[in-house]
Amino acid sequence: MTTLNSQRINLLLGALPAQTYQRLATDLEPIQMPAGQVIYESGSELRYAYFPTTCIVSKIYVIADGASSELAIIGNEGFVGLSLLMGGRTMPHQAVVSTAGYGYRLRRQRFIEEIASAGGTLNDSSLLHLLLRYTQALMTQINQAAACNRHHSIHQQLCRWLLLTLDRQASNEMLATHDHIANMPGVRRESITDAAGKLQQKGLINYSRGRLVVLSRAGLEEQVCECYDVINAEFTRLIPAFVNKPASRGLPPIASAKATKRPVHDLVFE
Repeated sequence: MTTLNSQRINLLLGALPAQTYQRLATDLEPIQMPAGQVIYESGSELRYAYFPTTCIVSKIYVIADGASSELAIIGNEGFVGLSLLMGGRTMPHQAVVSTAGYGYRLRRQRFIEEIASAGGTLNDSSLLHLLLRYTQALMTQINQAAACNRHHSIHQQLCRWLLLTLDRQASNEMLATHDHIANMPGVRRESITDAAGKLQQKGLINYSRGRLVVLSRAGLEEQVCECYDVINAEFTRLIPAFVNKPASRGLPPIASAKATKRPVHDLVFE
């Protein structure tokens, strides 16, 4: 059973002063969030605000022909339920758990009451202040990803996606099925396979049976475009507790990384 103390794993809840935190703690419901769980559908009413602790949630837009694009990913640095913060109740996209784990949810009415308790003042101790700062960082992630998808290579986009995912989990291993990664806008399955194959040949990742292990974070940082740094810098500026997760910090450099040298054509995403 997850303890109340672990609520602080979420950086927004962890940044609250003791008095505010204690006021919310008993209303935060711990929940298991399995991979593939749809938190909300496009157009459906949001009943809760969600605060991930060990899971990752993807915001996904599904167009009329059934194709989908990932807009952003949210881990323990953020929350899911932006519409409630802005006074609405629905969103035009899905929120889907992409990496299984745990989180907390807060009933819509209780969330609104807490936001209203700030009285419109943006002092550093209010939940409203923290959520607005997070929203600005999230908008940077979405906007920068749009620019990246238009101007940078599939190879660079994949490096950005891998680094952003590493920053939001406690492991260097991640789900990497075709359906999961290929949500990047305009990316064909073959293009992802080719990009992943090149990263594996360089000893930066190892991919097998839908699981991808990052062997060298430093190597990915050398390959990625400036978009990752822009996103990371904004999260660090607006959410002081946001740091790159330790699991990825101790990875070996390229020279000592041990990757299976499988041919590119064998790297088929399942």
